[in-house]
Amino acid sequence: MDLYAGLAATAIALLSLTLARSTGTFALGPPPSGVEQLIWTVAVPLPLIWRRRFPAVSALAVSVAFIGSQVRAVPEWQLSSWALFVAIYTLGAWGQDRRLSRRLRIGVIVAMFAWLGIAYMLSYSEITAETFADAVGPVPPVLAAIVTGILVNALYFGFAYFFGETAWVAARRQHELAEQAERLRRSQAEVREHAVVGERVRIARELHDVVAHHVSVMGVQAAACRRVLDKDPTKARTALASIEETARQAVDELRRMLGVLRARDGDPEGTRQPAGVDQIAAVVDRAGEAGLRATLGVYGDPVPLPESVSQAAYRVVQEAVTNALKHATGASLLDVRIRYLAQEMEVEVSDDGRATRPANTDGLGLIGMRERITAHGGQLEVGPRTGGGWRVRVRFPLPAGGVV
Repeated sequence: MDLYAGLAATAIALLSLTLARSTGTFALGPPPSGVEQLIWTVAVPLPLIWRRRFPAVSALAVSVAFIGSQVRAVPEWQLSSWALFVAIYTLGAWGQDRRLSRRLRIGVIVAMFAWLGIAYMLSYSEITAETFADAVGPVPPVLAAIVTGILVNALYFGFAYFFGETAWVAARRQHELAEQAERLRRSQAEVREHAVVGERVRIARELHDVVAHHVSVMGVQAAACRRVLDKDPTKARTALASIEETARQAVDELRRMLGVLRARDGDPEGTRQPAGVDQIAAVVDRAGEAGLRATLGVYGDPVPLPESVSQAAYRVVQEAVTNALKHATGASLLDVRIRYLAQEMEVEVSDDGRATRPANTDGLGLIGMRERITAHGGQLEVGPRTGGGWRVRVRFPLPAGGVV
């Protein structure tokens, strides 16, 4: 693009030279030979073909050629003036080294004004009485000519400097906006990726809570059925019926959880309410069906709970009961208590068994339990209790007034 622009400017400058010679307009004085005129006319605009690739070199070359053509009184000066304007503008707009660009532009402008002063001094001796014969203004004609030249050149070089600086500032802002947009795009991509990972972890916890609890209950019931199958068919049938019911409940919970996920796509099946505190009794009943003496006690006046807190309390009880069935050897008693206190709700699950292995604090169940509680500003206590057995105690802060 710059190549074609520079060549076009050179061609127009040659046309301007031809017209000036044809009209005999030699405002700068007697011109040099025709060949020299051609050389200087081409030398001024031609460096513009490198104006954006090498803006500093191009500006210096144009400036030197411009002054040279002025010194030699080349009649083509109109397009040369525009070439100098473009060179200074380009240096301001495209110069990568801002300090060098600023110094070069100021240096070129100072050199041009110095040459203007020299030109005035050289032409002063040629001024005669007839030069300003028609002058009628209040300002002395020589002073008026000098002030006019200074004002015109000040505006000329001032605009070249200002427009170049403005173009560079605009380009820098556009670049910064593009970088910010790219950083925002990357940040949004990372947020989406983290959201996907978080969703996968959440689904894994939900699946763990649902499957581990019900499968554990079914395992205990199946073992009980195997032991009494030959001795007491009635108890065996009861155990098998309990296994069937537990399996059905597990499938229902899985469907409900998947329905919640589908609800994000507008599936009405996902509108069913998730498990909450009101369903803890069913968990305790299943533990009783598995062979434990399971009790549930509710103390204090129940208050409405946020859905997320209610679901978290349910999952904590479910996980604690599952761990009691899986890992507590010799457990015969399971005690679940819900306490509604002044500013918090407390859920406690304890058994009288002994652990078959050390507690795994890195297990998915305990991690999920701890993160559920932390997300609601609660506290978790897990460990052996005095007199034997294991206890899980959770405290959830209640909303102000206990009403949501």
